[in-house]
Amino acid sequence: MRNILIAVILLLGILHVRADDYKASPEYKALRDSMRFAFNDGDSVRFFPALSRLEDYLLQQKDLHAYYTQRCNEIVFQMNRQRIFEAYKLARQLSQELRERKLDKEMYMAYNMLGHLNRYCGNKEAAKACFHQVIEMMEEAGYYESMPPIYMNIVNVELNDDPEEAMRMLDRAREIALEYAPERVFDIETRKTLTYFNSGDIPKFLEGYRHYREGVAEGKSSVHGRLMDIYYEACMGNTEKAIAMTKSDLGEDSHETVTKIYEMAERWQDAYHSLREETKASDSINNVVLINTMQGYRDELTLYDIERKTTQTRTVTMAVIIVLLVLLLLALGYIMFSHRRHMEELKRAYGHALESDKLKAAFIRNMSHEVRTPLNVITGFAQVLANPELSTDGRKRKDMAQAMLKNTRIITSQIDEMIELSLNESSGGVAKEDTVVVGSLLTELQSENNGYVNNGVELRINNALPAGFSIKTNRSMLRRAVNTLIDNAVKYTTKGSITISAYTDSAYMEIAVEDTGCGIPKGEIEHIFERFVKLDSFKSGLGLGLPLCRTIVTRLGGTIRLDTGYTTGARFVISLPI
Repeated sequence: MRNILIAVILLLGILHVRADDYKASPEYKALRDSMRFAFNDGDSVRFFPALSRLEDYLLQQKDLHAYYTQRCNEIVFQMNRQRIFEAYKLARQLSQELRERKLDKEMYMAYNMLGHLNRYCGNKEAAKACFHQVIEMMEEAGYYESMPPIYMNIVNVELNDDPEEAMRMLDRAREIALEYAPERVFDIETRKTLTYFNSGDIPKFLEGYRHYREGVAEGKSSVHGRLMDIYYEACMGNTEKAIAMTKSDLGEDSHETVTKIYEMAERWQDAYHSLREETKASDSINNVVLINTMQGYRDELTLYDIERKTTQTRTVTMAVIIVLLVLLLLALGYIMFSHRRHMEELKRAYGHALESDKLKAAFIRNMSHEVRTPLNVITGFAQVLANPELSTDGRKRKDMAQAMLKNTRIITSQIDEMIELSLNESSGGVAKEDTVVVGSLLTELQSENNGYVNNGVELRINNALPAGFSIKTNRSMLRRAVNTLIDNAVKYTTKGSITISAYTDSAYMEIAVEDTGCGIPKGEIEHIFERFVKLDSFKSGLGLGLPLCRTIVTRLGGTIRLDTGYTTGARFVISLPI
């Protein structure tokens, strides 16, 4: 969830485990509070000057730990404003400086920023792993004062998936804050109060809100203050006022909160429209996908409006015909039942729309990640080659060019897999009018793929077919199927060999691609031909290669199988009728 705040304030206060005399000075407290209140208010006009003054002061005190803490605050502030590219650049710069200065005890800050970026990109498991690693590093370094915000980061990731674990993390954060950082307790309790609202426990929320207002009256501040006031108005039934406050205070980040307020008021149609606005604001491509996947839901709304108008007309007509009182009562009963049924259908459709949106967003994030990685490689080498002062020899230039070609091929292959899988599943019959000389086709594929195998891996052919053996089929589709199996073998084979075999009996011609790679675990044999299944999430690809291969071979009238008797690696066999 990218709106409201990407994370609880990373390290709002100036935190350090050693006793520093300057922290008791009025000058430091004024600088710290100026930055903190500007951060909580999301006011960039006040925040950046206040942050700059505080960083200069900390450098004068030679407190690098506190200085880099404020650098992290700047990154989180940019992420809260959805300036992700700026946040990414600042995070890279922070990591580089920590390494160059050999500040090993402070490297947890870089991991913390990595956790935030992973969370923003939708990779929750990677984000949680980073945050847990940060806690381990901070415990080892003794930075207990800085740990509550990290627990709060984990809460933000866990809240939707495991609310009970999120509450335990909040309690743990409060326990540590009470002992090491009392100034954080107010913000943690405020976050816990918001959790009550999200879980539907309104009495606990209202009790927590009362404590929050008492704290504000005492001069305390929380990053969640604006949201607390908005939710309070929603609880009081002041829906329109809460909506107006949300749009005024949160600006571009208001859509999800508006949707939640409408949900509480059971204004499902307004919630639906707010959800659409949220999608439009986040990604125009996402909006197109959402419109397509929610077509059925819009149809339901249209039918509901038509039936509602018909019902109103019928009610007026029956009211005029007093003598038909019994029929009128029956009609009114039917109207109430119909209305209730349609409201339930509307709620179910709304839930399906949210689920479809989550699935679609997960696919787009995965696709974005798989394309971004090779693009980064290509961009990096292109920048090196474009440097007029580059003095590398021809071999190194060739290696760079090969790496760029290899990653270009990865991107092209991924896009081709998606397009071809869609086309093959939606197309009808296939023309099988090509006379394919199988031996020549295999030699062609061997030559094409020789440059892409890993060092130390041999790509070879074992052709047991009669000389000049040919088969009547679709050459392009057969070539694509075999090439997909070779790509898969290249990806998972780091040593040994990849062998393309061909043989025949009286009825079938078979082409096998076997490798000496990591093989297929027995528990995954039934799943490898399913879409988006990847046995190694660190390998490139979308998990569409084998499903595409099966679709193509099926259209050619053949079959494809995994040879479970082969244990040296993996062996896939394509069988086509002669």
